[in-house]
Amino acid sequence: MAVSGDALKRLVGNGAVKDFRDLKAQLQPASFDLTVSQVFRFSSAGAIDFDNSERKMAETGEIAFDEKGWVSLPRGAYKIRFSEAVRVPSDCCAVTFARSSLARCGCDLYNGWWDPGYEGRGESILAVHNEHGLRLKKGARVAQLVFFRLNEEAKELYGGMHNKENLGGGTE
Repeated sequence: MAVSGDALKRLVGNGAVKDFRDLKAQLQPASFDLTVSQVFRFSSAGAIDFDNSERKMAETGEIAFDEKGWVSLPRGAYKIRFSEAVRVPSDCCAVTFARSSLARCGCDLYNGWWDPGYEGRGESILAVHNEHGLRLKKGARVAQLVFFRLNEEAKELYGGMHNKENLGGGTE
């Protein structure tokens, strides 16, 4: 069941989401809005295998926001990094969805599941489908993070390569 209302507010208050800009604006009835801090373009292919022995993450290069905090993105796929640091409690998991305003601009977000124990500034794929592109402002609310309570506390916490990612100021 999705965590909502006062339970969500308590979860955030206990550190599940940190470094947010405006609690009142970002706390929704059943989700928490995440904002964009950085945008990257892909510069190489990635490689995925079964046991990660040959895995290679695609290389990226950061796209700078202009002096007014905007970036213009033509149609394509981009990696974005969220501003907020997230810590998924051991009795929860989470997933992000694109905000409807992003979808109404012809864009979508793609990402993985947030397992119990994950901690970091998450990343997502921003797909700009609109043939006219997208103008995106730094700090724009682009995703809704939804927490779900597990039927029992996780016995093992997430320990993958992305744990604790991007916590050194958001520039790794």
